[in-house]
Amino acid sequence: MSAINVRSTAIGLGLAVAACVAVPALLSSYWIYLAITAVVSGVIMQSYGVIVGRAGVMSLCQWSFAAIGAWVVMRLNLSDAPGGFLLWLLLGGLAAVPVGVAIGLPALRIRGVNLAVITFGFAVSADLVLNVNQFPGTSELKTVVRPSMFATNGRYFILAVIVFTVLAIGLALLNRTRLGMSWLELRHSERAAAAHGISVARSKLAAFAISAFIAGIGGGLLAGQLGLVVSSNFSMGQSLAMFAMAILIGPHNIEGAIMGGVMGAIMATIMDKLKLPQDLGGMLFGVLAIFALRSGISQTDMVRARKRERAARGLLDKVKDATGPADPAPAVTQAVTPAVTPVAATGEPCLAVRDLTVRFGRVVALDSVDLTVPAGSVVGLIGPNGAGKSTFIATVTGFVSGYEGAVELDGRSIDKLTPSVRARRGLRRTFQTTVIAPELTQYEYLTIGAGRRLAKAEADELLDFFGCPPGEVPVSIVDVGTRRLLDVAAAIAARPKVALLDEPAAGQSAAESLLLGRRLAQVPERFGVSILLVEHDMELVRAACSQVTVLDFGHVIASGPTEAVLEDPAVMAAYLGTAEVPGTETGAETGAEPVAEPTA
Repeated sequence: MSAINVRSTAIGLGLAVAACVAVPALLSSYWIYLAITAVVSGVIMQSYGVIVGRAGVMSLCQWSFAAIGAWVVMRLNLSDAPGGFLLWLLLGGLAAVPVGVAIGLPALRIRGVNLAVITFGFAVSADLVLNVNQFPGTSELKTVVRPSMFATNGRYFILAVIVFTVLAIGLALLNRTRLGMSWLELRHSERAAAAHGISVARSKLAAFAISAFIAGIGGGLLAGQLGLVVSSNFSMGQSLAMFAMAILIGPHNIEGAIMGGVMGAIMATIMDKLKLPQDLGGMLFGVLAIFALRSGISQTDMVRARKRERAARGLLDKVKDATGPADPAPAVTQAVTPAVTPVAATGEPCLAVRDLTVRFGRVVALDSVDLTVPAGSVVGLIGPNGAGKSTFIATVTGFVSGYEGAVELDGRSIDKLTPSVRARRGLRRTFQTTVIAPELTQYEYLTIGAGRRLAKAEADELLDFFGCPPGEVPVSIVDVGTRRLLDVAAAIAARPKVALLDEPAAGQSAAESLLLGRRLAQVPERFGVSILLVEHDMELVRAACSQVTVLDFGHVIASGPTEAVLEDPAVMAAYLGTAEVPGTETGAETGAEPVAEPTA
């Protein structure tokens, strides 16, 4: 953990200990009861923090998972099962996991409002079942037996705080893992997550399973607090109100979970004191949640982001003072990274695409395209807008299925593999539009891209090589051009066999673009990664690529050494929009591979 995290954890533990001492000693029984309710609600809010706050899934059934946990605790209590309340609490959480996974299965195909409807349907169904079937022990009036050392309300508050704190620490540690950070990327772009080798299915199901487990624990705690529970304790209305509160506050942050728990506990009391309908509180949170959805950020995220950005700007100012004002003049830029003449690689094909054909209905996007990326090389793929370049990358990396032809990586077919598996096999890509979670620092994003925890020296080398700011700087304050460079750095950090870069120089100045080309030319030797570069900037292509393939209307119209291809009249005609395209003789004269005249 960083020093800041250690300090924050120490402060949090200190506050938890202080609450455990002060609340039972200073408050009346009524306020102790409300404090227990706040902590139990905070536990359930942490389940919203995982599924809604981190993974960005609209789940409206977390209280139904809590009902499962409560049902199991009361069933075991009625049966006088061995192990006692703490074991029953754990078993209640585990019982909710398979149900959470089952509810999460539709999330693999649908998302957004449609998924919210499905989860709400489960909440309604659970509500109906609970109304017809009483919880175990209610007919016999057998209350849940608390552990002897937590029998009183004052001591039960301490137990609830311990459970809340253990879960908070566990989630904080989980959030620092690749799985935890992958949820943030899923929230912003599932395609980008898959391109980084993250299994979208496993990550989503893990989020549902963990959130269901936490909610089940919360339900068991509620059963221990009340002794007996009824269906109204887990109504679908509560799920909706808590969901709205989660959107507004952001319970994936510890302070958000605490605030949500407190508001959930005292809202009913406030409404009662003001002689207002209880449903008005839920409506208020719903209206405020709409504004949070429109802004795309919760209140605690906003506060944290501002604090993080202030610290990062201070760091950038220190770096700027240490290095002096930047001079964007091309002469200086060229001196930083000397020109490198791209040398054609003679190694075995690292990526081989043969006879690739892609159809969208009657439209032929790619027609029998052949392309090879030799090991240790930078190969360009160019062409006018609409030529099929991005479709080519999407197909090769598995995002377009149902194609004809063959794609081989390192001599092995990958045609039947999903995008995430292809990425893990060593085929990474970037996108024309970067979608990086702004909450992440650059170090964290490189970790996601690499699929492993990078040493600080290795991460700093990548960031410095591509001209990115220091790694502690959050993505939220870097410009679009820098985000594209960070995307490239993340793809290279994984040390794939081939990185497919889709217009990485967009948003860069001419000097910056030329500098990037020189950097890319060094990547195979320095990092052991071959590159397929899609670009419109011909100077960048000349600086980086030893070979170039040109597409026009889905056809290959030239392929060969860079200079020869770029001087080919057929290529010039394609870029200038000339109606007539020269035939095969031109390709033979320039040294490019002869090809047939393309058809629209």
